[in-house]
Amino acid sequence: MKLLIWIVFSGLLLLTAAEETRTFTVMQKRWWAIQPLAKAPLPIVKTQGWAKNEIDAFVLEKLEAKGLSPNPAADKATLLRRATLDLTGVPPTPEEVQRFLDDSSSQAWEKVIDRLLASPGYGERWARHWLDIARYADSDGFKADDTRPDVWRYRDYVIQSFNADKPYNRFVKEQIAGDELYPGNQEALIGVSFNRHFPDEYNAAHIRLRRQEQLNDITDAVGYAFLGVTVACARCHDHKFDPILHKDYYRLQSFFVNTRIEEGVVLDPPEKQAAYKAQRAKWEEATLKIRTEMESLLQPARDAFYKERLERFPEEIQGILTMKPEDRTPDQWMMFHKAVPQVQFTNAEIAAKLKGEKAARYRVLDQELKGFDSLQPEPLQTVQTMIDGSNTAPKTYVLRGGAWDGQMEEVQPGFLSIIDPGNAKVQPTANSTGRRSALANWLASADNPLSTRVMVNRVWHYHFGRGIVGTPSDFGVMGERPSHKELLDWLTSRFTQDDNWSIKKLHKRILVSATYQQSSTSRVDAAKIDPDNKLLWKYSRRRLEGESIRDSMLSVSGLLNARMGGPGIFPPLPDGAMPKGYKLWNSAADDEASNRRSVYIFVRRNLRYPMFQSFDMPDTHESCARRQTTVTPDQALELMNGKLIQQWAKSLASRVENDRGIDTRGKAERAIRIVYSRTPKPEELDQAASFLAKQEKIAGSPEAALEDLCHTLLSSNEFLYIN
Repeated sequence: MKLLIWIVFSGLLLLTAAEETRTFTVMQKRWWAIQPLAKAPLPIVKTQGWAKNEIDAFVLEKLEAKGLSPNPAADKATLLRRATLDLTGVPPTPEEVQRFLDDSSSQAWEKVIDRLLASPGYGERWARHWLDIARYADSDGFKADDTRPDVWRYRDYVIQSFNADKPYNRFVKEQIAGDELYPGNQEALIGVSFNRHFPDEYNAAHIRLRRQEQLNDITDAVGYAFLGVTVACARCHDHKFDPILHKDYYRLQSFFVNTRIEEGVVLDPPEKQAAYKAQRAKWEEATLKIRTEMESLLQPARDAFYKERLERFPEEIQGILTMKPEDRTPDQWMMFHKAVPQVQFTNAEIAAKLKGEKAARYRVLDQELKGFDSLQPEPLQTVQTMIDGSNTAPKTYVLRGGAWDGQMEEVQPGFLSIIDPGNAKVQPTANSTGRRSALANWLASADNPLSTRVMVNRVWHYHFGRGIVGTPSDFGVMGERPSHKELLDWLTSRFTQDDNWSIKKLHKRILVSATYQQSSTSRVDAAKIDPDNKLLWKYSRRRLEGESIRDSMLSVSGLLNARMGGPGIFPPLPDGAMPKGYKLWNSAADDEASNRRSVYIFVRRNLRYPMFQSFDMPDTHESCARRQTTVTPDQALELMNGKLIQQWAKSLASRVENDRGIDTRGKAERAIRIVYSRTPKPEELDQAASFLAKQEKIAGSPEAALEDLCHTLLSSNEFLYIN
């Protein structure tokens, strides 16, 4: 047995030594995604007349090499609908279509793009994409799935950042280390909430395991979102495919090892905080006698409940909670902050345990206390985020097999060894280790070959349905190779060097290209050579996400409420969607509030909004770089039988009927114009008018027949897809 132990121990020593001396192969050093950015020269192509900007030259080069030609431009109405849905998530109005058709100037298309990018709907549309990547949700997940009451501020922060065209490098820095790099800046404080979106079983007794799972989630999310690499594969061992070492995972994790949850970071300026404290002091003075008696009633129950909760923890955690503060190490402080919320209780929680005369007396006192509510100050604005525990971090170890208790060698904060093998240079401050600042600056550097390319590729992906790299969060060996690497590098160089990291300028560069403006008509000859359209010989049709489908239906029906911001809303759920006795989804009684944009719908991890779930909403427990697009029976059933969709069709019919004096054919034409954003063809009008005549006999009235036509249009592929 001793010999066996020695052999195993010796093997572990050799493994550790091997990791220390690991060198990368020539092929690994040639990994395309880590090569320095270089603005590739524009290729020389034959079909010069088709190209509208530099993007087209790169695309044409690949097409001509395969003997392919691009599609001609789509018609103006199709282009307007495409761009409007792409940039704002809702279709254009008939008036917007007509204005564009009437504008024959050479700047007509650019004016449309500028108008759409300036629209508030742009931020709401593109924030949804980033929220998928950030694994944003308004609840914890796990069994309790408790609400995170202030985390919606992060969602609004993302919307505002896109609308303001915040430079992407600043956007990155705020989310990793906004509190350190921009102290006192409200937006930056909210941005750090990116690190707070992990699922969390807040009442778990195994504190060290819970802590490690959260660190893993943050590390993984940063790898996916900003670096576009699957660093999670190196949690237990060296990455099987990419040149990412086991220790690299924990070097990255070390940047976050000193962070802890902070549920009440105040956003208000100092003067407002001072006024709050002054007013609160008046309330406390006026209510001191009542509150003192209330606490005397609660204290015995509070002590008993504290003892009960404390004993749930392992002895180590019990000791950490009860020891003197000055005796705690940085590691123990992390465990303390993770455990202490479970032994802190509100008065209401304790009052529920009182019985008999004590309970009755407490209720009387509680009513007396409410009589002083007029003295209470207005609540301060707070956000749920992450902060550094102190300026001294706990040690970080490589974990054998990723197990929380499998500590091996100690590591310091560092980046991917194949890019930068040394330890990161950090500068602690009075309240922080400064580690996240070092990481933020590296991620937001124009010299970072991964993070810069990754964001440009994401923007391309959302415009074309497929990135230049088809796996937006995996630039590794098992991800797809770029179809147009030189184009990606050229766009990235322009993005970081010439355009000051402006995402809006990147949008415009893409949308003014002939590549984006192609028709989506398929061609047999081209499809044989490039069936997946990787070479971009046409514009690929793609279905809208569930959120845009809902927003578009509300928009064309005239019901969309444009109010922005604030806590998540709870639209009514279909019958049977909520388990009996479920209290975590309180549907709004106000229809107008329920009809706000989908980005404002409360994201509960354990109960996704049914319409979104049918249309492939991702699992918000993890980062999602590209949504799946499935075709399933429940989608058709949702469109055919959903009560809300029937209501929206009825509202659309009322909107059509609002134009008095139009005949049946006129009603059909107006309905098609509103829904499809184009002029209907004569044969379509014939079919629609014939349908209305027949359906009137079945439905019993012209109004009901028109509602059925509107319902049909809303459920059609032309409405559900970007063409």
